[in-house]
Amino acid sequence: MSLGFAQSSTSNAPTTLTPDAVVSAPGTASADASSNLTQLRAMIDRGRSDDALKQLDALAAKQPATAGVNRLRGLALYSENDFTDADVAFASALKQDPHDQESAQLRGLTLFRMGRPADAIPLLESASNWTSQTKIDPNYVLALCYLDTNQYDKARGAFATQYGFPVDSAPAYLLAARMLLRRDYLPVAQQFATKALELDPQLPLAHSLLGEVALAGEHLDVAVAEFEKERVRNPLDGSIYDRLGDAYSRAGDYPKAQQSLQRALLLEPNSTGPYILLGKVLLKRQDPASALMYLQRAEKMDSSNYITHSLLGQAYRSLGRADDASRETEISHKIQAASEPKLETLH
Repeated sequence: MSLGFAQSSTSNAPTTLTPDAVVSAPGTASADASSNLTQLRAMIDRGRSDDALKQLDALAAKQPATAGVNRLRGLALYSENDFTDADVAFASALKQDPHDQESAQLRGLTLFRMGRPADAIPLLESASNWTSQTKIDPNYVLALCYLDTNQYDKARGAFATQYGFPVDSAPAYLLAARMLLRRDYLPVAQQFATKALELDPQLPLAHSLLGEVALAGEHLDVAVAEFEKERVRNPLDGSIYDRLGDAYSRAGDYPKAQQSLQRALLLEPNSTGPYILLGKVLLKRQDPASALMYLQRAEKMDSSNYITHSLLGQAYRSLGRADDASRETEISHKIQAASEPKLETLH
């Protein structure tokens, strides 16, 4: 079972334990209990949490509860997205054994998933090292908790630990800036990326990241300037030309946008981004026939992108192909609707 942000698939393996099977015989209680818990954990890992829970609930009701039972109950409940009950189970496991690092990690992750990062932090700080059962780096979740509680320097430290960088190094600042950008903390991301360049003026991708921050804030002149600086340092990085083309396009400089995106295609011919952006730019330049060529290529590479289909619809409409335009627009709407989150699946 993955402890990430998606449930694991269900196995068809016919592993089933009856409640009687987990009752240990006198004289072999410890060995049998350990063996049974191992089997129950295997059931959870194979996606049979519901079956395991029935037996774990029976074991948890016995007094005193067998060591490890509450931890496994929490694990099974977590795998079913029952975070409230999982939290109770992990808390019981920690009450039974305050040094249970796995339960501390799992409870911290559970609290984070429940939207309680401040409560998760002490648990993750106390169990930030990997154990034999760790499946998500606790430093990553800890860093996200720090971000959500506006403790940016501590987040930088946690990310640095995860990636093995010195906490106050240029790579640590740049890495933290990347994560901050992903969560739209733009001013702090800019501050950290700028600090990274102060520490190492030749640091690769630092100017690129500053350009991304500026682009996200619609500071287009700054974005172009930063991407141009990165282009000089990394002339073979196709993604820089892609971002530069996007910046020029947003600024309305379509000839330069087209030039940059064509350069990106030469370096990254298997990336759909430049094809889509080129299609968009060529539509702006009133060249739907050329736009159609690039957009059709993007659609063949990835037919699930609703933006591609939307732009195809515009290209066909400009070319007077009304039926094709309607088809592509309808496909775009269907893909977009299918990707919208459903309230009943949110936790």
